[in-house]
Amino acid sequence: MIEVRDAKKWIQNGARRVEILKGISLTIPAGQFVAIVGASGSGKSTLLGLLAGLDTPSEGEIWLDGVPIHNLAESELASVRGRKIGFVFQSYQLIQTLTALENVLLPYELNVEGNGLAKAQRLLEEVGLKERMEHYPVQLSGGEQQRVALARAFVADPPIVMADEPTGNLDSTNGRLVLDLLLERNRKSGTTLVLVTHDPEVASQADRKIVLRDGLIVEDTVPMVESAEALVQNEEENG
Repeated sequence: MIEVRDAKKWIQNGARRVEILKGISLTIPAGQFVAIVGASGSGKSTLLGLLAGLDTPSEGEIWLDGVPIHNLAESELASVRGRKIGFVFQSYQLIQTLTALENVLLPYELNVEGNGLAKAQRLLEEVGLKERMEHYPVQLSGGEQQRVALARAFVADPPIVMADEPTGNLDSTNGRLVLDLLLERNRKSGTTLVLVTHDPEVASQADRKIVLRDGLIVEDTVPMVESAEALVQNEEENG
């Protein structure tokens, strides 16, 4: 589903080059929940931006569902993002002049043919906002705004959902609710989920944890239970 081949990202500041990512290679199969963790400045949000096509690598390749997005023109890149990716930001990024329902509808209207009103309404009901559909973002709490953002990310049925610190601005109750909604989407719909987080509890829920430090992957692990199951399967196959 997602493949990164020796991706590097730097910023040129006069004669000085600031290296953010120093050569990242990884493959994320369809349906996997991956948590990207690391200290501030490790490059995790930059990596997520490259995976989502919100930025382009200085060197290297990014393949998304078989499409090489690292060398697409912006118009083509926007089309791929609209069809394949739902993105959830820490700061919600809702359009303040649109109601909750209108915010959720927007990606559908831009990327999918037909009328998405009933689907947008259903998604808002599923995230517990049935009575808040006609409210504007300023009238919603932080947790409610993030749930609107989740519904918006889901409305076009993208095969991939990416989230940058989606629980970072929320209290523990709302953070748990948002994480549960993301996990439900991953498990019931088979959506690939790539999530950047500082929270070890959130990361512990993932199928796989990738740790960045100073722009490099220093750890890439799967849970012990998965490793144990693989070992048992291997023993059975080999008698």
